Amino acid sequence: MMNRPKYLKRLVNAKWNGFPKIITGIRRCGKSYLLKEIFRTYLIENGVTEKNIISLEFDDAKNAPYRNPLELNKFILESCADKNEQFYVFLDEIQRVYTIVNPDLTGGKIVLAKDGDTETISFVDVVLGLSHEKNIDLYVTGSNSKMLSSDIMTEFRDKATEIHMAPLSFSEFYEAQGGKIEKQEALYEYMQYGGMPLAVLKNADEKQEYLKGLFKTTYFKDILERNKFRKTEAMDELCTILATCTGELLNAEKLANTFLSKRREKIDKETVTSYINAFLDAFILSETKRYDLKGRKFINSTRKYYFSDTGLRNARLDFVYPDEGQILENIVYNELCYNGWSVNVGTFDSVEKENGKSVRKSYEVDFMATKGSETIYLQITENLSNAEVKKREVRPYVLLNDQVKKIIVVNRPIKGTKDENGFTVVGVAEFLLGLDEDK
Repeated sequence: MMNRPKYLKRLVNAKWNGFPKIITGIRRCGKSYLLKEIFRTYLIENGVTEKNIISLEFDDAKNAPYRNPLELNKFILESCADKNEQFYVFLDEIQRVYTIVNPDLTGGKIVLAKDGDTETISFVDVVLGLSHEKNIDLYVTGSNSKMLSSDIMTEFRDKATEIHMAPLSFSEFYEAQGGKIEKQEALYEYMQYGGMPLAVLKNADEKQEYLKGLFKTTYFKDILERNKFRKTEAMDELCTILATCTGELLNAEKLANTFLSKRREKIDKETVTSYINAFLDAFILSETKRYDLKGRKFINSTRKYYFSDTGLRNARLDFVYPDEGQILENIVYNELCYNGWSVNVGTFDSVEKENGKSVRKSYEVDFMATKGSETIYLQITENLSNAEVKKREVRPYVLLNDQVKKIIVVNRPIKGTKDENGFTVVGVAEFLLGLDEDK
């Protein structure tokens, strides 16, 4: 069994909290597996009997009658009729439950709702209604455009607990290898192919085909279904441009100009913004803002974008030899988010003397990460053996001269040590594995 301890812990902590648990995340990241295998096994090992776990998979033909929300509601209430017992109810691929017009308005007939209908009954109504039953604890998963977080959590109107999943973190990936490969070797494989659970189980050629296919057969299909985009080639090209520019400061205007230079075709900034928002909603991308470390304020003019999985990012570039700096930065960003850190790009200006004149220069810290009362700065680099590279990476830290912990993450197998300035230097694999409190 592929373990996902952090998500299991969140499910366990949310048991019987009075709200349905909605598991969201990018397609194929393991949402159903978490619920039906990992969490189910946990419940049984902790004394819950099989008959008290009711699981419905709506993409299974035998459960087709329960795609009618009224029949689903009736079935669950009848299955959990014994008020002296507690029942765990798993509803998988919930988007297959269709929305109907209230039968009171159709003479009792079941009529599928159309866009614009207001008096309707959907799976949201069923789930919220069942969550009021004191002996029912509900868990819901789904996929495709109807279950994107920005939509689904809005529909539940803060009456549900969201548990957001990502692909395997590096710590989860390394554990899944079972000690068969060294940490640094595992890191290089993770950099190339990422942590999509089904990809991890395949050989190199199969991984590449699987990851490239996910975009065409799954992600883009969902995005088009939800947003009704017409220029599919433009969306495809923009996704590739974002893969090329991973970790660069971007805005809609810069991306539109890059699109023009590559395609010899214009695209307006509004369309670029729409495509980016679609990628964010589908959890393909995450974005981070710039934060002025001295002015203590956010700067909204440009942002950085990172892929939820480096294998997916590399698939957009046909797995040509990756820019290791971009990939490392992407991995560190994802791992920080996975471990509950709020991550932004640090920036500040400094006035310095050059040839007797005062010159204002801008500096950047790759990440400012905050969790609770703790804040750290991170610079990510391939190595520090080059004097110029080291000077460039260390310079912002020296100029800041504050009390925030400063870390330099390098792509070498180095355990945490201090440099001559007192800054922590640590290898990527060691840093990533050290972040995970649940390992």
